[in-house]
Amino acid sequence: MMAQGAPRGSILFMPGRGDIYEKYLETLVHWQSQGWNVTSADWRGQGGSGRMSDHQYVGHIQDFAHWIDDIGGFWDEWGSSRPGPHVVVGHSMGGHLIARAIQEKRIDPVAAVLSAPMLGLKGLGLPMSVGHLVTRIMRGLGAPERPAWKVSEKPASPLAIRQTLLTHDNERYADELWWWGQRPELVMGPASWHWVERAYESNIRLNAPGQWEKVRTPMLLMGTSADQLVDNKATLAAAARIPGAELLAFGREARHELLREVDPIRDKVLQTIDDFLARKVAGAATERVGAAA
Repeated sequence: MMAQGAPRGSILFMPGRGDIYEKYLETLVHWQSQGWNVTSADWRGQGGSGRMSDHQYVGHIQDFAHWIDDIGGFWDEWGSSRPGPHVVVGHSMGGHLIARAIQEKRIDPVAAVLSAPMLGLKGLGLPMSVGHLVTRIMRGLGAPERPAWKVSEKPASPLAIRQTLLTHDNERYADELWWWGQRPELVMGPASWHWVERAYESNIRLNAPGQWEKVRTPMLLMGTSADQLVDNKATLAAAARIPGAELLAFGREARHELLREVDPIRDKVLQTIDDFLARKVAGAATERVGAAA
């Protein structure tokens, strides 16, 4: 989406596990209206980007490092063809992968926003090291590509309560189902046991001592204590460790999909992001001018 007139810069938005960028069009249009060029894409193996196993509805990846390679290459190509300053926004698993790419210096945005980022896993309710051990065992008990649960967004969660995990907004939830009806190939359900094991491994890597402390990219983290999919405590801990990070915290009034919540929540989220980007992008421009002088 191209801004009308001279753009303020360019935003890359990356969705979460099993997500499709189409369900965020309302938010992408908002940023376009604020003067940004906006780009979004599906991660390899989900949405319209094919599948990484023979299971059409199962999310699978051999290793999260493949996604880091993908976003690094995409960022280089995208950044060279879009006007700066360049900003990145990631939701859930997208926030996790964006954070890792920044830590590993594969991307260099002037600012980053992480919405309900997957910095810890809530589904099994286990400490990270124990969860990693359990999922390694489960992965080895059968085909690694087999689904780790049957339906919905977390283990033992029936499809009937899926909305209660994602958003309070009935119409925005229905919009995703509409896209599924229009394009059935976009539908994705559970992750594979191999994906779950790799997610634990990647989170241990992401939260290792010294990793957050070395980040110099201005970051805004947003989360809710009512999140039943990602560990919000991990988001709070990361925000405390990242130099200069800003935090927007919600309680029971918000569910996992902050950008698709009811208007009072979503409006606050967008206003906070807009304010953050206005300050940080302007600051980055000032630093560039000072360096040039």
